Amino acid sequence: MNIAIRVDASNKIGTGHFMRCLTLADVLNQRGAQIHFICRHLPEHLGGMLMEKNHGLTRLDSALVEAAADDLAHADWLGVSQQQDAQDTVAALSYQTWDWLVVDHYALDAQWESALRQTASKLLAVDDIADRQHDCDVLLDQNFYADKHSRYTGKVPEHCMLLLGPRYALLRDQFRQLRKQTEPRTGTVKRVLIFFGGVDEENYTGLALQTLADMAVPDMDVDVVIGTQHPCRTEIEAACVQHGFACHVQTSRMAELMAQADLCIGAGGIATWERCCLGLPTIAMPTAENQRRQTVDAASSGLLVMHDEDDDLGFHIKAMMDNEGLRESLSRNGMQAVDGFGASRVAGRMGCSGIQMRTATIEDTERLFTWRNHPAIRQVSRNADEIKREDHNRWIAIVLSDPNRPLLIGECNGSPVGVVRFDIDGTKAEVSIYLIPDGDNTTDGWSLLQTAERWLSVNRPQVVTLQAEVLETNERSQRLFLASGYQPGPDSYSKRVH
Repeated sequence: MNIAIRVDASNKIGTGHFMRCLTLADVLNQRGAQIHFICRHLPEHLGGMLMEKNHGLTRLDSALVEAAADDLAHADWLGVSQQQDAQDTVAALSYQTWDWLVVDHYALDAQWESALRQTASKLLAVDDIADRQHDCDVLLDQNFYADKHSRYTGKVPEHCMLLLGPRYALLRDQFRQLRKQTEPRTGTVKRVLIFFGGVDEENYTGLALQTLADMAVPDMDVDVVIGTQHPCRTEIEAACVQHGFACHVQTSRMAELMAQADLCIGAGGIATWERCCLGLPTIAMPTAENQRRQTVDAASSGLLVMHDEDDDLGFHIKAMMDNEGLRESLSRNGMQAVDGFGASRVAGRMGCSGIQMRTATIEDTERLFTWRNHPAIRQVSRNADEIKREDHNRWIAIVLSDPNRPLLIGECNGSPVGVVRFDIDGTKAEVSIYLIPDGDNTTDGWSLLQTAERWLSVNRPQVVTLQAEVLETNERSQRLFLASGYQPGPDSYSKRVH
């Protein structure tokens, strides 16, 4: 699979858009995809990251730019008109065909996306602010909004798949790994993290740093993180030395620092979901207007405490330090909202799930017996009784000998992730599906089902209609089949596959 990504980074844009695209690129690459970035604005150190990871990079000309001719709110981020950028991007991608084009840029909309349709089979747009039209097949907005289901109404094509909310947050793998060792925060605040993003043009870092220094809280460690492009880097490094704080410049230990901290003072935006994943209670300040709405909604849902510029930051910090119950609640809410598997889910929606389907064999009998009798599987099965071993063995023998009842096991990196069975009757087939209990939850039911359907289309092409019976109480499976294009009927869900 060949995938192109159009994204920029600069002092004005920040580095968050680039970093989340890099996270998605890494997951896609791990699953066999070849990735090529197209950037007009990109600091050298970020270009170096792409080289280290063996991703391709084409730099569009940023030396001779014209005034932006578009009326989008962030048009000046681009430096040229959308028409010019589209022409340049088409030329940069003309040397081969592309399965996907990913675009993450507030200065590009449906006009640009429509012009790029000729270069790729499908297009995924990453957005946060829902302020423009899109011509895309998938739209990803990983932020939390109270009205997330209506924000893009009328702004995307009818066929567009919407991936909405922090369930799809594009977090680097180290956050998911550290989450396994991280507990919700309890006890006193002994370590504080200050991080306002990779650029922090307004130097909110300096404000938070000085506020903490003035509070002079005894026996408290403070970590301050800035990027190499921070406009006040020299002053911040000097202040950290003066006050005994640790200063980290362009650190690769971001997840580790978040996991170690008891409280964070930082920006809204993408880092919000990194902190939630690791249960880090946060005082968040929207440092750009496009961060305000999601920060307000996240605060209203108990995921963080919001600080406005007009508020007393020292008051907020002291209030948080004094309220252990609030910090624990924020920590638990955040970890419940963000599990760290968002990039894997997005990759799966792009058809790059990493799942391989194989037919079950007699050697799988014991594992299938254990999985089928797991309480979580029996709870959503038509027969909720525990299956006896002799009955299971008899059933396995019958199924494996019947070509019209293919029993499939989905595997990712050699480990089983789910089971799918098709009961075929002429041109129809009933589908049964479950994920392995207590298995690797980087895989979701949607990806497993799509992979199994592709297997069926190749190996049993006569099947044109799929059906699934779902218990009324099994809301998760109902959502799965609806999201997979199945239509609800009086007794079952159905879908035409040809």
